[in-house]
Amino acid sequence: MSTTITEHPGGPAPLTVTAWRDYDPRACALPGMRLGDVRIEDSVAAAVDRLWESGARRVRLPRTVDLAATGDPGAAARAVRDLCLVRDLTARAVFVEWRLRLAPEPSGGWELLGHLQPPAGLEGPEDSAGALARWREGHYLCKCLWRQGPGFVQIRDRRWGDLRRFTADGPEYHAAITALAYGARPGDVPAPVLAEFREERLVADVGPLALWLPYRVRRWIQEAMAI
Repeated sequence: MSTTITEHPGGPAPLTVTAWRDYDPRACALPGMRLGDVRIEDSVAAAVDRLWESGARRVRLPRTVDLAATGDPGAAARAVRDLCLVRDLTARAVFVEWRLRLAPEPSGGWELLGHLQPPAGLEGPEDSAGALARWREGHYLCKCLWRQGPGFVQIRDRRWGDLRRFTADGPEYHAAITALAYGARPGDVPAPVLAEFREERLVADVGPLALWLPYRVRRWIQEAMAI
């Protein structure tokens, strides 16, 4: 079975993912559990909403999310779109099967993305297997999130082992998050706000684009006051 999510003009070429109705791969093998191939030609936000509403609880991306080769604007746009898909599915507590390639470096780098569903494979870090094992061992939902209150936004970040909480009450912060949510050129965001976000490692630079990393939580794993 194949499903097409409505067309969205511009942006990277459509992406086809595979979806199932359950988290457990054994259950996914049962008749009727495979939703089939879903061709995403819409915005990521709309695509994730529709995947969730269709019953998708496990989603497989067809190719490696490559953050090591993003000098080309098209490659950067694809990497941002795919990374946003992983981020927004993680926010829904959907299990994501994906692979990630980072630029080669002695250690670290992956921690910036440690709040996302751990990938099935990781390339780039010197000790890729060890890095992936640490990612899997330390991952849990709501590890780095943001939420909006009346007149303010709050970010709660536990990627680095402790709780780092930031509250911003200026409208320019919410506007910047909205602009960065699915990738933006740095010049499209007020420089002082972007500098603050970079200092706290809340954005990733993907080629010529800057991307907001925390997800806006969609499913609480415990009472909201405990997060």
